[in-house]
Amino acid sequence: MVCKVKIVNVKAIVAVVVVSVLARPVPLISATLSVSPPTIQLDRPESSQQMLVFQLTDRRGVDLTHKATYTVRDSLICQVTSDGLVTPATDGRTHVIVHWEGESVEVPVTVDGFHHPPSVEFGREVIPILSKAGCNSSGCHGKAEGQNGFRLSIFGSDPTFDFDALSKQGRGRRVQLAAPDRSLLLRKATGELPHGGGQRFEPNGIWYRRVGRWIAEGAQWTEASDGEIERIEVEPSKVALSVDGTQQLRVTAIDRAGRRRCVTRETDFQSNAKVIAEVDKNGRVSVNEVAGAAAILIRYMGHVTVCRVSLPQTGFVVERPAETNFVDTLVWNRLQQLGIPAAPRCDDAIYLRRVYLDTIGTLPTVDEARTFLADKAPDKRLRLVGELLHRDEYADYWSMIWGDLFAADREKLGGPGAVAISRWLRTQFRQNRRYDDWIREVVLASGDPTRETPAGFFVVHNEAEKMSRSVSQIFLGVRIECAQCHHHPFERWTQNDYYALAGLFSGVKSKAIPTGGKKIVGGTASPLTNPRTGQPVPLAPLGAAPLLDVTGDARRDLADWMTRPDNPFVAKALVNRLWAHYFGRGLVNPVDDMRSTNPSSNEQLLDALADHFVKSGFDIHEITRVMLTSEAYQRSSVSSPGNETDTQNYSHAIWKPIPAEVLLDAICQATGIPEQFNGWPPGYRAIQLWDNRMPSYFFTVFGRPQRVSVCDCERGSEPSVAQALHLMNAQEALDKIQSPVGRAAVLSKSSPKPTSIIEELYLATLSRYPTQAEVTWMLQAYDDGQQDVRASTEDVLWVLLNTKEFLFNH
Repeated sequence: MVCKVKIVNVKAIVAVVVVSVLARPVPLISATLSVSPPTIQLDRPESSQQMLVFQLTDRRGVDLTHKATYTVRDSLICQVTSDGLVTPATDGRTHVIVHWEGESVEVPVTVDGFHHPPSVEFGREVIPILSKAGCNSSGCHGKAEGQNGFRLSIFGSDPTFDFDALSKQGRGRRVQLAAPDRSLLLRKATGELPHGGGQRFEPNGIWYRRVGRWIAEGAQWTEASDGEIERIEVEPSKVALSVDGTQQLRVTAIDRAGRRRCVTRETDFQSNAKVIAEVDKNGRVSVNEVAGAAAILIRYMGHVTVCRVSLPQTGFVVERPAETNFVDTLVWNRLQQLGIPAAPRCDDAIYLRRVYLDTIGTLPTVDEARTFLADKAPDKRLRLVGELLHRDEYADYWSMIWGDLFAADREKLGGPGAVAISRWLRTQFRQNRRYDDWIREVVLASGDPTRETPAGFFVVHNEAEKMSRSVSQIFLGVRIECAQCHHHPFERWTQNDYYALAGLFSGVKSKAIPTGGKKIVGGTASPLTNPRTGQPVPLAPLGAAPLLDVTGDARRDLADWMTRPDNPFVAKALVNRLWAHYFGRGLVNPVDDMRSTNPSSNEQLLDALADHFVKSGFDIHEITRVMLTSEAYQRSSVSSPGNETDTQNYSHAIWKPIPAEVLLDAICQATGIPEQFNGWPPGYRAIQLWDNRMPSYFFTVFGRPQRVSVCDCERGSEPSVAQALHLMNAQEALDKIQSPVGRAAVLSKSSPKPTSIIEELYLATLSRYPTQAEVTWMLQAYDDGQQDVRASTEDVLWVLLNTKEFLFNH
């Protein structure tokens, strides 16, 4: 029977061990010190085991892995590094003792197989080393043309190809069976010979020894029948750290037989929010001073998982503002968890301008601003949202946004086709048609693309693979294109998943019609071939079971799957896209890169929004109303010391650049002079244009997309010097300001009092009344009435149009 005794005097431990060399060692335990795993088994010379050491306080573990000290009872059996990595030295049994502030814990270690190990399995043991070392990355030998005549499959996606490249190609010079240490593979990787990639292996390190043993064993293709990795686990999977805190991660691979193996040192780690948390190559996470949450991507042999790291903030009083709906409850919950105070509620003028620009892409008129600001009713913001959702500008603006997503390019569609799809989109938003219904119509689109249908979608996206990639990115929020050539590096999607989805569109064709032109027809779909395996891939929606007995147009099966209430992608993708538009940043960011390794900053909120959207009958108006009337949307953009670094939890409003078309319309409205678009009748606004190829230097400078991609990242959103110079100096802008029939000229004639003119200009541009300080400052332009009133008014208008407050939505 083994006695478990808590010992706190380390010197006494050593003395007892020395005196009682013939006695069985007494395991050491601690009430507050915990070590994982409790026992260690090493079964080959190059195996390793990462230990995790915790101090248990307040029902949470504080990581001590890099602070504790380690000793080995018999260092001939194993060795342990200062960061808790145990490696074998010879067969046998011993114990690692972990010490921390007078307390110790003993961990039994068994080494078996050091002298007679199983053969090295190329796919499971060599490929991970090449991946972690970066040898098969896209910047090295994994790129399409390889590097210096040596090519590997990208991220080790084709182990058979890699085996041939190493053992057979290059006249066999990369491996020397008779003298493994002289192998080119090892000599270049260690930097012994000149290597463009620099040193990748530590001389005589674990990786060196494993690859060397593989060569010494004959560089054979060896793998166990049940050795395929089924999944990986990370410990811990969730952790809250304090400022400057650290956490060591451990990654374990589990194979089909249920065997577990530590693969921490062969795993790739990557943070999705480095400003909050960073991770080194060995899995040690460190946090900075920015409160928030980060996801650490863990990738090994095509398997991925994440560790979620949060950094709560201390020292600030976090009070819960009022709540309008479930959005507020979940946003305030998150802010409280992170210790981030919310900004106060914005005033009526800020809300008015914000919701107008966000919802209808249009500034409120002076009269609309006066009316709203004078209204004392407590429900006026709620009523305003309802009114905006039924205005024509709402349909105009959102059809423009979705025209960008559809990549509705006039050059590809022709004029009639671009008009047709633009009108169809406008109808969906004007009628507030159920989102699931119009998704179905897009996916099943057919017929003449010059009619008011979405058939033009399949004119632009005119190949099965392109169709599937576009549908996936727009409607599912999944960027599947990375799986075209290899396993997706950051997600579970394989090449088979890619071609299974693409095959659903294989029956879509373009067919000539007697009147000229072409129409879209849907035919019988057939499986596509995986180019790597040469095998046909059964048709299947993304992540779903293969479809059986598919007859006719397989898009119907896809549409049925997409519009099911329990579809795992569609509702989340839509509400996340809307949230990003209204709040300035998606709950998942980027909005069309939804994956398990890029989790939502507030998963409960994303789930709740998606659930509400489905239960409302896929009603876009309803989910928009929930967002715009939430107190979270109505926060001020003025930050405070407690939330100024927060960019992901919506503690305050974000300053958002105004899209090019909206900004041009705003300048036209503020100056009172509409833009005259080449070939278009007078009176059309920029958000109404279907012609994305309309020549316009303003659009070019301010980032209007060319609609060559379905990614909303195509739209330029970063401010530039060229934009500032254009607004200050461009003759087009000056002509509008100085027009004899423009706002400045009309006001200078009709309003003899400069204070009235200034007030009108503020309402026309910033949707608010000027402060007394601003009035005093602006009155200097009029110089007590001695200056030309019109010129002074033009100067004031020019100043306002060039302010950050005008150019951004906040």
